[in-house]
Amino acid sequence: MRVGILGASGRVGARLVEQILTNPGLELAAALVSPQSRLIGSPVAGGSLEYRPADAAMKSHCDVMIDFSTPAASLAFQETLGTKTIPMVIGTTGFTGEEEERLTGFARHRAMLISANFAHGFEAFRLAVVGFSQHMPEAEAAVSETYHARKKAEASGTSRLLASQLFQARSAAMGFAAPEPSITVNREGDTVGINEVRFEMGSAEAVFTYRVHTLAAYAEGAIAAAQWLASKPRAAGRYQLADSLNGND
Repeated sequence: MRVGILGASGRVGARLVEQILTNPGLELAAALVSPQSRLIGSPVAGGSLEYRPADAAMKSHCDVMIDFSTPAASLAFQETLGTKTIPMVIGTTGFTGEEEERLTGFARHRAMLISANFAHGFEAFRLAVVGFSQHMPEAEAAVSETYHARKKAEASGTSRLLASQLFQARSAAMGFAAPEPSITVNREGDTVGINEVRFEMGSAEAVFTYRVHTLAAYAEGAIAAAQWLASKPRAAGRYQLADSLNGND
């Protein structure tokens, strides 16, 4: 499977490049970086492939693209692709509501699997906390996150996703709008990622914690999603991470 990476010099992008180059079943077809990147024109891992910016003249044939860049770079790349049908896995976060609508528009042309968190096991964690909230809607939910000190101080896409789905689950179970879960943001050193959901029940408390030890977890999950997306022709449209994990071919 030939894979192209958008954001190839980023924290997760670099891990994706490493894993693709060491996996005999995968081939790195494109390593795309910002037009301002100092890496442009330099070889990737000393090989024949070079880092380059995305442009309309791209000729690389990719079976699938994986995007861990920025919202602006991600949307610009979608514009560049136009009506091309190449499948996309998007792990970029921080899109506004309007930008999410634009992504949905681009998905008319190609299959796009989009998730706020591709780390191995996160989907099971998400389902567990949403399930608990459905069974115990009276429990007050609170979300917290801890990431590395260089990450923006605003809540991550992962925390916003958890808070939104917990709100929806509790509201549906109670039949009226539940209080929205609070989100606590922490930034510490080189922490890769800790997501926590706490349920307060007065006389008892339940705490769910998901901890990522290395950035490789995000790369592994994104590659697995890309392999599923490219395993057979997929209809154009938006897909969720759960679609690749629920046993459907």
